[in-house]
Amino acid sequence: MNGSLKAIVLLSGGLDSSTTLAIAKENGYIPYALSFSYGQRHNAEIMAARRISKRAEVVEHKIAHIDLRLFGGSSLTADIPVPKSRVLSDIGAGVPVTYVPARNTIFLSFALAWAEVVGARDIFLGVNALDYSGYPDCRPEFIQAFQRVADVATKAGVEGSRFLIHTPLIHMSKSDIIRTGVRLGVDYSATISCYDPDSDARSCGQCDACLLRLKGFQEAGLVDPALYVSGAGVPVA
Repeated sequence: MNGSLKAIVLLSGGLDSSTTLAIAKENGYIPYALSFSYGQRHNAEIMAARRISKRAEVVEHKIAHIDLRLFGGSSLTADIPVPKSRVLSDIGAGVPVTYVPARNTIFLSFALAWAEVVGARDIFLGVNALDYSGYPDCRPEFIQAFQRVADVATKAGVEGSRFLIHTPLIHMSKSDIIRTGVRLGVDYSATISCYDPDSDARSCGQCDACLLRLKGFQEAGLVDPALYVSGAGVPVA
């Protein structure tokens, strides 16, 4: 247990980051949640992050405002359609148009800055390299590389107080992530994973994120409690 240690937890409002927050708490860390309003298509995930951080009773929840629409290059930050109804076996086979260039590099840099200010030496990130969308900044190689950056790019690092990037979900299947979250009491009805929800914050059920999420619940033998356009817990097509 690490009850005396502070940790920065990157919290998007989705399934993975909410489970990661619960894992950090289970391991005794004192969580500070960090979310980003980065010019994404919708603010439903920011609203979800607020709900989750409140329920988890984090010490502080900061929302950093940056605008990656300045660069675009992704269907989440530019006027590019979100892919729908892709075959599950194709998801993760390449880098999709929903990839936001350098997003996790930017997010971890902010987390590193806040960690140094509050005296945290642990940063939690809910990336996954098994049931994932094919993003290069969700792979173990990226995390290892950023770990080296953290060691040399900060006052704390060069003075010998090493930061540690935790990725507890990186080798877990989506179903195992869900089972872990259920065991830890994560309320998945409060989360949203969809890339393209409607104006009522209902998930589309057809984008890559929805399909992977629904596949995970199906394999875990559970019904997804999130709201979908076609109803809660719609089956994988």
